[in-house]
Amino acid sequence: MKLGILIKHLESFAPLQYQEDYDNSGLLVGNPDQEIYGALVALDCTEDIIGEAIANSCNLVITHHPIIFKGLKRITGSTYTERVVQKALKNDIAIYAIHTNLDSVKHGVNGVICKRLGLRNTRVLRPKGDLLRKLVTFCPMAHADEVREALFSAGAGHIGQYSECSFNSPGFGTFKAGEGTEPYVGERDILHEESELRIETVFLAKDQRKILLALLESHPYEEVAYDIIPLANGLDTVGSGMIGWLEQETDCLQFMNFLKDRMDTNLIRHTTLLPKKIRRVAVCGGSGSFLIKDAIAQHADVFITSDLKYHEFFDADGKIVLMDIGHFESEQFTCDLLIDIIQEKFPNFAVRLTERNTNPINYFV
Repeated sequence: MKLGILIKHLESFAPLQYQEDYDNSGLLVGNPDQEIYGALVALDCTEDIIGEAIANSCNLVITHHPIIFKGLKRITGSTYTERVVQKALKNDIAIYAIHTNLDSVKHGVNGVICKRLGLRNTRVLRPKGDLLRKLVTFCPMAHADEVREALFSAGAGHIGQYSECSFNSPGFGTFKAGEGTEPYVGERDILHEESELRIETVFLAKDQRKILLALLESHPYEEVAYDIIPLANGLDTVGSGMIGWLEQETDCLQFMNFLKDRMDTNLIRHTTLLPKKIRRVAVCGGSGSFLIKDAIAQHADVFITSDLKYHEFFDADGKIVLMDIGHFESEQFTCDLLIDIIQEKFPNFAVRLTERNTNPINYFV
């Protein structure tokens, strides 16, 4: 199939608009019109991963971490990044990365961790802002149902588990149609007053084009009046980290043994264990020190993440137990998630999990 078809499916699960500003997710090497006949999934893209793709007749590599993070000024093979890109281009292999956008969706990287730990009643730890917009428009009373239905069908009006949400208030609008117009109501050059309904509804910023098309196609007026207002409200299904409850409370030592088993790690760096039971657990795959205060504010007993620096351990301040399980270890099951996402939609497409461990960190225990 065309690479663009697979990309569209992946981005319906984790839209690119959800990635962080510093990130570089998406298609890094290749063309959306390229025919793909096999994909290799890995956490990182290395020369060995490209070699494995070649050996297994895969002309697409899908990774969590982008191999190109900053702009490349030259491709001479002097760095491992340049060599990977060179090898991919030479062998006509596309590279696609799905990074912080997959971190941000509820059933993404952190959702996998929550599932492995058996957490219940999970929610996003820090909801992402600037993802919602409000549409305000005005239409004749007789067409309000038709306009609302079109907006809802295009994806507007969702608040949590509620759909078709809107606020409607009556009033009257005035306008004078000028030369060359064909007004739906009123006459040219005469001030017209029309009973109208003010319709307000919310939508995802990524759907703005679709929402506006629905509005313009369903509205009877020649010129449609509308406002689009950015909202500071966070979207509680999208954001950084997650928090949830264990089925049963447990002490710290028992929980760490459980954590080592479920996350397949032999090493946990942690703060002083507190003399209280653990029940509420916060998690963030990858580097999550920026969420320590959020985890404390939401009364988590423990925060599981990676890449904590020495001084950041002090931020626990006796209020929470910080557990650093390693970057690779916290995200290693992301590859299985990606394969599940692909196979659910394309069960006959050849997608395989890498046999290589790309963790650049080794431990002497």
